[in-house]
Amino acid sequence: MIHVIAIIDLNPGTRDAFVVEMKKIVPLVKAENGCIEYGPAVDLASGAADQLHLGENTVVVVEKWADLDALNVHRNAQHMIDFRPKVKDYVKSIKLQILKPC
Repeated sequence: MIHVIAIIDLNPGTRDAFVVEMKKIVPLVKAENGCIEYGPAVDLASGAADQLHLGENTVVVVEKWADLDALNVHRNAQHMIDFRPKVKDYVKSIKLQILKPC
C-alpha cells in the first residue's frame, strides 16, 4: 500500500471552481482498481497551535493506493486526462508526496 498527498496551490479565487470539478471525478477515481481512498480536503480552523495552515488557495488530495502500479494507471486514466485541461487555469502548482507505510 502507498499513500499520496497532493498539495495543489491554486490561483486566488479559484478554489471553489476547482473543487466543483474535482468532485466530479472523485467517484470515477474511487472506482479504479487499487484505489483505497481518494478525496480533496481544505484547511480546518482547529485552534491547534502547531497546525500548518495552507490557506484558502490550497486543496490537498489525500490518496491511498494498493501499490505504485495502481497509482501509475490512475495518472493515465482517461478521466484524469480529461480533468487536467478543465482545471489548468486554476492550478498554480502541484506538489506530490508519495509515501510507504513503515
